[in-house]
Amino acid sequence: MNEITVNGVVHEIPESDLEMSLIDYLRNKLDLTGTKNGCNIGVCGACTVLIDGKSKRSCVVKLNKAVGKEIVTIEGMEAADGTLHPIQQAFIDAGAIQCGFCTPGMVMSAHSLLLQDKDPSRDRIKKAIAGNLCRCTGYQQIIDAVENAAEVMRKE
Repeated sequence: MNEITVNGVVHEIPESDLEMSLIDYLRNKLDLTGTKNGCNIGVCGACTVLIDGKSKRSCVVKLNKAVGKEIVTIEGMEAADGTLHPIQQAFIDAGAIQCGFCTPGMVMSAHSLLLQDKDPSRDRIKKAIAGNLCRCTGYQQIIDAVENAAEVMRKE
């Protein structure tokens, strides 16, 4: 049986969909449109999701490679009651959202980092988001947001 878990929900994948890209499945089959398709070749980072806790470019991952895996998208970040995840809130508070196109991918890359390192240096944050392109913010607010989120999460 071909199954993936997306944001805590198990989905059975028909054989006919296994060669589809993960981003197309998320957006077109599950209607999870928060994950953006910026370049479709894995270089811009807008399509970043977590696969088993690691940031991955969903535009270059075939669905057959995600079978049996746990996928988290930007829609899976908020709490059941709708409360934003501390990383999402930190992006808002730090003014790290302008046009918003890169934001889901940035948040997911930051989340992957903070799962591995609860107190990352600014250099580590820069490296973690290096594969995510932003044309609006100049990255300073994004780095500040990740630092702020790390601080909040350490206190929780």
